[in-house]
Amino acid sequence: MIHIIPKPTDTQSDNSTSMVMAELQKRGVPYAKLDLASIDPFNLPVSGETIWACGIKQDGIQFELLKALELENHVINSTDSIATCASKVTTTAKIICSGAPSPATCFTNSKEIVQKFIDAHGGKAVYKPVYGFDGNGIYMFHSADEIKEEPPYYVQEYVKNDRDYRIFVIDNKAVGAIKRQSAHLTHNIHQGGTGCAVEIPKDMADAAESAARAVGIDYCGVDLLPLEGGGYTVLEVNGTPNWHCMTAPIPKLLADYLIRQDKESRR
Repeated sequence: MIHIIPKPTDTQSDNSTSMVMAELQKRGVPYAKLDLASIDPFNLPVSGETIWACGIKQDGIQFELLKALELENHVINSTDSIATCASKVTTTAKIICSGAPSPATCFTNSKEIVQKFIDAHGGKAVYKPVYGFDGNGIYMFHSADEIKEEPPYYVQEYVKNDRDYRIFVIDNKAVGAIKRQSAHLTHNIHQGGTGCAVEIPKDMADAAESAARAVGIDYCGVDLLPLEGGGYTVLEVNGTPNWHCMTAPIPKLLADYLIRQDKESRR
């Protein structure tokens, strides 16, 4: 049976978990909700099952409970991949190591090193929290003295843009995409950006799929920036992505993937 951990941020009008459960119901596939908060990590309630975590609270506790469940079950997405996506440093390191496209990046405790990075990349850069989400805490700056946060500092070169793209990838295949636009630096829907579905050209698919392979994740949302000279560069990989504004049948595709994975785990 497929056990489902509902996304904590689901609402009545935007319920990712229910969308996928409805697709499982259409196929007559049994499933059960799993209350992650009620799990005793030393006395697991399920073993040998497929567990889909649509989302977890970012409180540290639920991640540890999910890791415990993974000891005896097949968890999608894996806790290793979720942890990788939560850290911009680890994600970027894996992307660069794999040869996938990424903006030039600096991670350091030293403002002097940050300033040298700025000087080497056109006199400006973008500060991002290592464990940030939804575009919070991101800003452009021109001098290391403008950074008010405590170290360490994660900064990337500024890539000129007026939009970005969120690509939904399942089993290393790009299956849906939206273009996001706003009047400010970040184009996240949660920061007031607007989204519309777009086709996925080959170079966009290649960039997104290479990022997903680098992270080693079942499914994800890959954020890309277009480059002025053509092609795309990878900003980050989201391990518990929404599919706002996508016209691709993501709930159906996710349900199909969960069913396949559950069957394969029982062979």
